[in-house]
Amino acid sequence: MEVRSIEELTVIATEVRKDIIRMLGAAGSGHPGGSLSAADIVTALYFRVMRGDPANPQWPDRDRCVLSKGHAVPVIYAAMAQAGYFPREELMTLRQMGSRLQGHPDMRRLPGLEACTGSLGQGLSIGAGIALAGRLNRQAYRTYVILSDGECEEGQTWEAAAFAAFHHLDNLTAILDYNKFQLEGPVKEILDLEPMAEKWRSFNWIVREIDGHNMAQIVETLEWAKTNTGRPTIIIAHTVKGKGVSFMENNNHFHGVSPTPEETTKALAELERA
Repeated sequence: MEVRSIEELTVIATEVRKDIIRMLGAAGSGHPGGSLSAADIVTALYFRVMRGDPANPQWPDRDRCVLSKGHAVPVIYAAMAQAGYFPREELMTLRQMGSRLQGHPDMRRLPGLEACTGSLGQGLSIGAGIALAGRLNRQAYRTYVILSDGECEEGQTWEAAAFAAFHHLDNLTAILDYNKFQLEGPVKEILDLEPMAEKWRSFNWIVREIDGHNMAQIVETLEWAKTNTGRPTIIIAHTVKGKGVSFMENNNHFHGVSPTPEETTKALAELERA
């Protein structure tokens, strides 16, 4: 895989955000807020950190990425298209009948997706299973799971956290897209998750908190996670919901509402200036 510089990754992340806006605007439905907040993390994974081959998406030794917050799959589609897994023009078929690009990931239809997700709280369990399978099969791939903060209110997330630590799954890295909002409002007003880092440490995970929009910090921390042994790692990435589009940032209206044609034009104009 070509090693991209931090500057190149930053440019790609902006292109990913543009494609998110374009496809959601064309679809007339979807989830922009949580897709935009994860764009820098996903860009670092797909263009710098993970081993993969767009020409051979089922390569047995590829690294795996499970998007537990399946409603934010536009960010994965945008990154995959940029990386060459499928033509970028196919992005404009998002959520259309017969499209491979469903509103939540469908691994049966699009090679390169690792799990069908969308029922929140299940992704870490899937990722832990994939990581354990890799160990049992003596494969060297790493597994990454992108979590939302709202789904950390669910018990299954913590059952998976206990399982992964008990089995010493040091080939598993979770990344928490901690944008502080969920469907119905601010996380702290629905079920406050703080102290977040201490909770994960109490489950015997290695923990680091970062700025989820600082590309250099994201890359350095993901590479650091590869060196950890004996325990799984979680990276708590503090992010901004709707990052990159001023009128979407921290505006929970855009959790699950696509931009209007006028808003699409305005958002793309902002991103062009980024």
